[in-house]
Amino acid sequence: MRSWFDRLLSLQFTWRDLVDVLVVAVIIYSILALIRGTRAMQITIGLMVLGSSFFVARAFDLPALEAISRETLFYLPFAVIVLFQHEIRRGLARMGSNPVIAWFHQRRDALDIAAIVSACEILSSKRIGALIVVEGAQTLRAFEEGAKVVDAVMSTELLVSIFVPGGPLHDGAVIVRSNRIVAAGAFLPLATTPVPRLAHGTRHRAAIGATEESDATVVVVSEENGSIGLAREGRLIEQLDRDALTHALQNRFGDFR
Repeated sequence: MRSWFDRLLSLQFTWRDLVDVLVVAVIIYSILALIRGTRAMQITIGLMVLGSSFFVARAFDLPALEAISRETLFYLPFAVIVLFQHEIRRGLARMGSNPVIAWFHQRRDALDIAAIVSACEILSSKRIGALIVVEGAQTLRAFEEGAKVVDAVMSTELLVSIFVPGGPLHDGAVIVRSNRIVAAGAFLPLATTPVPRLAHGTRHRAAIGATEESDATVVVVSEENGSIGLAREGRLIEQLDRDALTHALQNRFGDFR
């Protein structure tokens, strides 16, 4: 006991050690914040229990469990990559949206929130389905592949005309960047996480799926009941009225440039 105490007193803690501890703490906090409230958190707990079994086996001298755990630990990094591929992709993408890096990006035009809200009201009243994807700090150019190039200033009339049934772009999504409709008829990835309470079809799953792989905000109008929803970070908020939708978009893009 005395030797451990003397060894503790002999440690020299410098400012480099402080920086080292802070960096590690920030990384761990960022990872936990990224997977908080998702299925990945449950998987993480399971992997931690599985990994700790090796040290438990060594402490209690359990050779069979130790051998199995040792083999498991060898394949654990590969399992992490496969199980957390969406979270890893999202985390790496968020590094590019860091405020320090974003300072070098070109400033954008303010988003015309009123045009989106008015278009959704019109579409909702006529029960016309719609998907409006508003780009955040991360690019959505991967979603534009196979879509029709529009490159026009966004307006209520243009949004409504795109989603009119029978048109060539009705079934796809509209991608908005810097207050311009850059593409229409885009197909989005479907949600990978189970949504047991979701009583809607492919359009709502696509809205959630797009926000699982990017920091985009997706406004979705149901053609079944005309309800308006908003997807963000893999979560869907439904039954929004004009004020609620306006407030949600202003919170996200009110000061976005």
